[in-house]
Amino acid sequence: QAQLVESGGGLVQAGDSLRISCAASGRTFSSYAMGWFRQAPGKEREFVAAIWWDGRSTYYPYYADSVKGRFTISRDTAKNTVYLQMNSLKPEDTAVYYCAAHTIVVLTTAWSYWGKGTLVTVSS
Repeated sequence: QAQLVESGGGLVQAGDSLRISCAASGRTFSSYAMGWFRQAPGKEREFVAAIWWDGRSTYYPYYADSVKGRFTISRDTAKNTVYLQMNSLKPEDTAVYYCAAHTIVVLTTAWSYWGKGTLVTVSS
């Protein structure tokens, strides 16, 4: 059964960096787009970043405007793992971060597979 497991969340201070990971298992996700979403208390889940591989040598990253220039998404296909490097964190980045997989990148929450999330808390 396909499974996505996030890890690496925690409590950090504003301006700090944090890297969260998503380990995929149960099927091959190498041809799938992988993404990160987040949901803050009282708010809807929103798109953060995604990455898609063209099956040859090029990865295509996508970012929400709110994180562009601060967050970097990457993937290690051999390890079936996706990472989100978050720099210059702000209190408004506080949320549960979810990993997701889908056949293509879409900016809505209509993704096929989801993890259970990891909490990132940024204190001011």
